[in-house]
Amino acid sequence: MTHSRTKLRAPSRPGRVRRAVTLGLLLGGLTLGAVAAAQAAQTQAAPAQTATTPAATTTLRPALSGERKFLTLPGFGRVAYYADPRGEGRPLILTVSVNAAASAYEMKPLWDAFAGKRPVYALEWPGFGSSDRPDVKYTPALMTGALTALVAEVGSDVDVVALSLGSEFAARAALQEPRIRTLALISPSGLGQPRGGTQRATNEDGGQTLYNRLNAVSTPLYALLRTRISIEYFLSRSFRGVVDQGLVNYSLDTTRQPGAKYAPVYFISGQLFTADAYADLYSRLKVPTLVLYDQDAFVSFDRLPQFTAQPGVRAVRIGGTDGLPQFEKTAEVVEVLNAFWATP
Repeated sequence: MTHSRTKLRAPSRPGRVRRAVTLGLLLGGLTLGAVAAAQAAQTQAAPAQTATTPAATTTLRPALSGERKFLTLPGFGRVAYYADPRGEGRPLILTVSVNAAASAYEMKPLWDAFAGKRPVYALEWPGFGSSDRPDVKYTPALMTGALTALVAEVGSDVDVVALSLGSEFAARAALQEPRIRTLALISPSGLGQPRGGTQRATNEDGGQTLYNRLNAVSTPLYALLRTRISIEYFLSRSFRGVVDQGLVNYSLDTTRQPGAKYAPVYFISGQLFTADAYADLYSRLKVPTLVLYDQDAFVSFDRLPQFTAQPGVRAVRIGGTDGLPQFEKTAEVVEVLNAFWATP
């Protein structure tokens, strides 16, 4: 997510990231260091493991209107999505970010704007929201598989709007699934300039050592991340103005579900990122793609000019926002999206 009043900047160096995480663990103020570590760290995808713990409950209140439904991913369990098939036109799939409290509520302004006007679906990644949260290995491949499974469930061509790290999963899915006809990426990760190993958790093991250390203290770590003060601070870096309290309250609810700590530890250790998302994913896209951005404290857009030089790729800066423009500039975001989809 976002916040920066200065020039767009590259991610922190790995040594600095690891020191920030360690200091955060020692002092108990680890939210900022953990998130910075996550956005700076990237690694290769790996296959999902078989679930070994009970599925998460479905007592979490709905994040959106419409019907909450579930897909089953082999070897994982249930993945939640919201569906409102009313309206006309090509179905729209909204995907959320990945953080300690990710949920479909992050896309509520866009859901409310489009529901009833065109068929809309909102996916909650494995390990987040109302999806199951087993103690398994969470990978880019697992997340991508959830999106391609939803496209198959919808059964037609779709437009996809993705947020932050979800943009990497959406781009990977678009390379595999021809029914994804367009991509709109809001504050996407993976457009920073890689310099040596700066976008990996470590040069040696792709974040496994960091994961092992974090996993050893995951319960107190996550207990700190899910406090109101931590969530409000984290979200304050993504809002230029007042933080949306509905998002804060839902974030508190979703972080208190059984198994909520498992996926975030993989995120914080960098194992949900692609090592070089621009080279491996974005540069290979053939579908029309829109990037919506402004300032962002957790990702950089160094290679955005290179990306927009590709055929069919454009970018629109939503000024005065810090990573969640769908909340602070909803009307402008909707207008830009409609213009993008209307372009032949």
